[in-house]
Order: sequence, then C-alpha cells, then structure tokens
Amino acid sequence: MEDPDWTLWRSFLAVLQTGSLSQAARHLRLTQPTLGRHISLLERALGAVLFTRSNDGLRPTEAALALRDQAETMAAAADLLTRIASGEVESMAGRIRLTTSEFMGVAVLPPILAAFRTLYPKIDIDLVMSDRNLDLLRGDADLAVRNVAPVQEALVVRKIGEAPVRLFAHRSYAALHGLPQTLAGLEGHGLIGREEYRVRVPVLAGLSLRFGFTSPSDIALLAALRAGLGIGACQQGVAAADPSLLPVLPEVTIATVPVWIATHEDRRSLRRVRLLFDHLAAGLSAYLASAR
Repeated sequence: MEDPDWTLWRSFLAVLQTGSLSQAARHLRLTQPTLGRHISLLERALGAVLFTRSNDGLRPTEAALALRDQAETMAAAADLLTRIASGEVESMAGRIRLTTSEFMGVAVLPPILAAFRTLYPKIDIDLVMSDRNLDLLRGDADLAVRNVAPVQEALVVRKIGEAPVRLFAHRSYAALHGLPQTLAGLEGHGLIGREEYRVRVPVLAGLSLRFGFTSPSDIALLAALRAGLGIGACQQGVAAADPSLLPVLPEVTIATVPVWIATHEDRRSLRRVRLLFDHLAAGLSAYLASAR
C-alpha cells in the first residue's frame, strides 16, 4: 500500500481528539462508515492498531498516542499552507493578553500556544499567570483560561470539560520505596501536597497521612513530584505526557478540575481574539480527551 495520504491522517486526528467516530464524522462532515474506513486503511498501512472500543467510546492505543504530536504538526502545517495561500496569515497581527493560573500557564498551555504562534506568527501573546482571577470587564486581560466558572456578566464563556486529577510518583521514588496497592497503603508513604487535602479530598478522609513536602504553589508541587520527593496528585493529561511519572492507584480520582475559556463580548469581536479563543478551545479539548 502507498504511504497514507493526509485525508487518513486528518480522520485519525479527529477521532483522537473526540474519542468517537460519530463526533469525528460530524466534525469533518463525513459519514461514519467513511471515517471508519479511513481508520482501517491507516491501521493497515501502518501495521498497527490505533484504537480500541470501550464503553465510553474509542480509546487510543500507545501506537496512536505516539503519533499524536506529529499528526498535530501535520495539521498545523496544512492549515498554515491554506492560510498563506489565501493571504490570511499576513493580515493577522497584534497583541493578545491572556491570563490563566500558574499551573495551566506552565504545564498545559505552552504547546497549544506554540501551535497558535506557528499559524499566526504576527500575533503576539502576553501571558499573565496568576491564581487571582483578573477582571475581564475592566480590561485586565483579553482572554482567560480558568478553573472556576466565570460569573461576571457580558462575558462569552465556554466550558471545555474537566481534567481528572490522580496520584503519581516518579520512577526514582517507586524504585526506592515501592508503590501502594490500596488507599490505606498511602499511610506508609511521604506525600506531596497541601495539608488541607486531608479534609478537602473525600477519598483521603480518615487516613493517617504524612505530607513530606507541602507548598501553596501548584508548580512547586509538580516540580517536587518530578524530583521524586513523594507521591502526589497531578492532572492526568500532564502526568501522562511525562514518561518518568508512574500512576499510583489509577482507579482512584482525587478530584476533577473544570476548564473554562472566557472573554469579554467586546473583545470577542476582534478577529485575533476570536482565533485564539477557538484555538484554545480545540487544544484544551484534545488535552482533556487524552486524559480520560
């Protein structure tokens, strides 16, 4: 068989991002049988199974996840070629002030923003990271990615979904201390987190836990987890992208973190803001889909 053409890769990426043949077919305006045939042809060409069926849709195999970054790069390149040919890229310029939390700004958004800058190199992004919600109505920022529902009026708001938070440990920690097989087994380990987790996280209630490393900063907690200081909670999507982190009690979900995008309705009328809003929605949807 010849090398797979872009049509098959585009179908693959749509299924990967949505987790469903039917949703991907609607997105690409194809029939479900056609999309299924594309996936079968691509699997045959690659000699690998890309998806397995589950109760909640299609789950990507390790082979599919290994192809994600390159497929997304191909999609960005194809989109950029179209925009360059139409002259659209040259007309897009200006600055956008984006605000989000420290964790999202450091651990989640950079690859999504890098893809946007590839598409629109003349649009500059001013990223403000703060766990304090800046006032969009007052003009403190053009766009916000938030983990709490925006409540101000006159905002254009979209909930992207929820990110599961689970327990992980660095390989170096696991090699030295092993990993618990039950929740009660956590009592024998040094944990990374905040003391208030004892009362704020229902699944940990009643356990006698020792937090060997605490910090009010989610970025510091992530750095400690990656350094092997103990077992800690992390968004599934971030940990899954780091091969040095091992799941601990993967059936246990510590919490779910909602992800929202918001902008003032007046700012939404600016084309560059609208483009970044839609790009963030697509990128964060793919991030959350990978974290199931």
